[in-house]
Amino acid sequence: MSAGFRSVLMVLMSSALFFGFLHLFVPDGETWNFERLHIFLFNLCSGGTIILYFTENRKKPSGMTILFSLLAVSYAVCAFMKVYACAMVISLLLAGIVEMVRIRKFSIFPTAFFRSSVPVSEKFHQASLLCLSIGLVISCLVIWNNEYLKIVSFPKLKLDTFFLGFSFPLSLITMSLMFSFMKKDFRKNIGVLKNAGFWTINLGVIIFFLFILFEKLALQLFITTVLFMTVVMIFCLFVSLGIQIQQKSFLLSGMGFLLFTAVTGILYIILEFFPEYYNPNTSEFLLRLHTFASLYGWNLSGLVVICRYEDFPIRLHSKGTILFHWLTVLILAPLGIYFRAFAVCAIVCYTIFLYIIFSSQGTLGTGNRKPNSQVSNFKFQISDFKL
Repeated sequence: MSAGFRSVLMVLMSSALFFGFLHLFVPDGETWNFERLHIFLFNLCSGGTIILYFTENRKKPSGMTILFSLLAVSYAVCAFMKVYACAMVISLLLAGIVEMVRIRKFSIFPTAFFRSSVPVSEKFHQASLLCLSIGLVISCLVIWNNEYLKIVSFPKLKLDTFFLGFSFPLSLITMSLMFSFMKKDFRKNIGVLKNAGFWTINLGVIIFFLFILFEKLALQLFITTVLFMTVVMIFCLFVSLGIQIQQKSFLLSGMGFLLFTAVTGILYIILEFFPEYYNPNTSEFLLRLHTFASLYGWNLSGLVVICRYEDFPIRLHSKGTILFHWLTVLILAPLGIYFRAFAVCAIVCYTIFLYIIFSSQGTLGTGNRKPNSQVSNFKFQISDFKL
């Protein structure tokens, strides 16, 4: 990935967190729905663009990827300004672009999902693209229903609910990365566990989303528990089978964030079971922790590995950088909700973290995007950086 393209993505990602705190600094900030810019600039604009770039496997972003990025920013602005007719048209155009890229890379019908011979990493990759296009189409239908038709009425059926829909593709592409960096293991039970993880994650999130719409708390708690157990299983697989390369450190850190989001999500649901002890402030803080860890922790960990995919190993102190990442996401950002000074610190530190990741010099520079080839060169490069 070129330095110029990385700079554009860095600006988009930094702007996303900036808009997450902007309501604290502008008059009547609570009346503006900056949350839409906060989420869409990261998930859809930055994340969606990176997924398409990674799928097309080019040194420079194609015209299709650039068009997607421009349209995604337009969609975010239209959704924020409540220009819904334009947002609907743009969402369908975006879905069409994603499907064109997906079909070119894989196939029209995702039959690979049902073939055991297909690597699980490829299944997660295609699922990421499919989820992104479906989420865009559904968001268009939701706007159409809520603003024009008004046929279906659910309190949770609104555009903001699709923050999850645009975050899930980033989770799936990170899962794809993790499985691509696992050693080949031909034991039948390992293959079963990998495929079980794929189906449980995908079906579990879809079912969980339906339970959110129908406000079934008990079933939400059950599904989140199943998903948590599945994440623990995948974490164990990655620890034991993951190849010892620098990328593993960042992806393990991302898994730590993912486990944290699972715990906070479960706690958030449990709080709603006890309305007599329900504290809106506690609930809001938990939800913010969950959001920060999910977006700027787990999802970001996968995206930065993709952005520097060709450059690993890169010259930086991995442990120090990861610690700085955790400090920013789980301490400075949550405190920024209540104190403006911490909000400023969070934005600055987050931007510094992105700069460190995006500007650190690579040591390979081969442009090779195949994990196995990277692994073969790793033993000759390990002295170039610290883990």
